[in-house]
This record gives sequence, structure tokens and C-alpha cells, in this order.
Amino acid sequence: MSATMRDVARLAGVSVKTVSNVVNDFPHVSVATRTRVLAAITELGYQMNFSARNLSRGRTGMIALAVPRLRLPYFAELTDEVIVAAEARGYTVLVEQTGGVHERELEVLGSDRRRMTDGLIFSPLGLRPGDAPRLEVGYPLVLLGERALHGEVHHVSMANVAGARSVAEHLIARGRRRIALVGSYDERGAGAGSLRTQGFLSALHAAGLEHDPARTGETLEWTRATGAEAMRALLDRGVEIDAVFGLNDALALGAMRVLFERGLRVPDDVAVAGFDDIEDGRFARPSLTTVHPGRAEIAGAAVALLMDRLSGAPQRPAGEEVVVPHRLIVRESSGQGH
Repeated sequence: MSATMRDVARLAGVSVKTVSNVVNDFPHVSVATRTRVLAAITELGYQMNFSARNLSRGRTGMIALAVPRLRLPYFAELTDEVIVAAEARGYTVLVEQTGGVHERELEVLGSDRRRMTDGLIFSPLGLRPGDAPRLEVGYPLVLLGERALHGEVHHVSMANVAGARSVAEHLIARGRRRIALVGSYDERGAGAGSLRTQGFLSALHAAGLEHDPARTGETLEWTRATGAEAMRALLDRGVEIDAVFGLNDALALGAMRVLFERGLRVPDDVAVAGFDDIEDGRFARPSLTTVHPGRAEIAGAAVALLMDRLSGAPQRPAGEEVVVPHRLIVRESSGQGH
């Protein structure tokens, strides 16, 4: 038989109401009493009925997560982290895929499906600065990604500029001077490509180096296949390179495959690095140097911001942005241990 709230109350020597107050995080419970109740819950293996609790609060017990494409490893792994963080709070996650299409992203914001969920964590790619008023919705909303949309919505982002700068600094410290950049970006934009390129170029400038535009392998899609295509185009043009920075890991892995096809040794002839620290990079041969963007921290911060809104906690400043720290992961593809 599974333990009940009454069993917990009996073991802890308190009333059922007190146990209810503890499991619902009500503030007016002494530390000693709360500790005793939590110890009883652990000893008995009591499982809280989150569904009943959410219904009593007029909630569905579900939150939504909208991402561009689940086939992109970064978003697949981010989704997993959001699900883990939400489940720890007793919430189920409804996942939606937008394709990064402008109209689809607007539809997600205004969909009747929002009535089925208590809030939305949203990673947009297609929204434009003029769409900022559309973010003024009547439900808890947290944005992920780059701060391209200014407004009063809470935002969680990664350290794109600093992370890319650390990659470039690492490659330069390894003696690389002819570094190719694989990926696309808008020089006037604030998307991931633009921000990572800013960091990359700033590191080159600080080292007294210039980036030759001929060493940019442009591609709109950030996949292994497009990374490979961009790398082939660079090599076919006879561009001399001694390193490659892919604006994400998928691009870097595609580029690395082509380097092997052309008989170039990684990292001896050409060092390779990416960004995102997806699982595939750890098991590639050679393993991929990359930037760990703090996926678990991003997911945890986004869920926490949403839960704060749902719990009625004191409101954070409107438009607050949480930037998660990055970490450079040096592996074999750039000469680990050399």
C-alpha cells in the first residue's frame, strides 16, 4: 500500500493540514515542523498528488515548450532538460515545433492550445523586432535565445559572444591564423550567428588578425549536411585554412567529415571547433572542441521563472534577462594535450 498524507501526519506528529501546508510550500510553517514532515515523507516514500494539487489551484499541470526543430541536436537536448526541470516541479511539458517560421511562431503565441497549459517557454527564430507587442500575452511566458525582441518578457539566453570569443582565442593560442568560419549571420542582427561572429571577430582583432571574407562558408541551415557543403565549397575555391569554427556543433561535424574526405588531418592540418556541446561531439573521432552553453541551467532558469509567475512570487523586474555562463570544452579536434 502506498503511503497517504494521513500516514505522514501520524509519523511526523502533526495534523494532515500541516502536511498539506508543507507539500504546497505554504510559508507559515516553522523550520522544525517542515523538517520533521519532509523526513516523514522521505521515510514513507510518500508521493504527492500533483494533479490534484494543480486542479485545486485551477491549473492544468502542463506547460508548453515551443522550439524551432527537434531534429537539430541542440533543441532536442534542450527539450530533454526542460522536461526534467519541469517534472521536478510536478509539471508535464507539451512540446511544439515551429520550424522557425514567422507565421507559425505567431500562431503558437495566440493559439487556443494555450488554454491547455499554464505557461509557455518559447525559443523563436522567425519573430522580428516589430512583433514585440505580440509578446504581451495573458499567460506566463519566458523567451529563450537571443535578445532580439525587446519588451517586458523574461528572457533566458546563453553567452554567445563570450563563448565564441573563447573558441577563437583558443584556436589562436594553438597557433592557428587562417581560421574559416562556417555558418551564416546578419552583421546587423542580434541572432546567435551574429553574436557568435562578433565574439569570433573580436578575438581576431585583439590578436592583430583580420578575417578574410573568403574564409566564410555561408549556409542558412545549421546542420551537418550544410556544414559539409560549406566546407566543400571553401576547399573547392582553394582557400587556405588551418582551423575551422562552426557556428554550431552540427556545422563543425559536417565540416570535419569533409576534411577527412579530402585527406586533411584533424587537428594536425586543420583544427576544428564548434558551439553547443551536443552529445554527438563527445563521441566523434576526433572528439569535438566546443562551447558548453549551460543547457541544464538554461532549462532550469526558464522553468523557475515560469513557476515564479504561477506561484504568485514577488515579480522580477519586467524584461529581466538571465544570461547563463558558458564553458570552453577542449577536446581532440583542436589538439587536446598538444
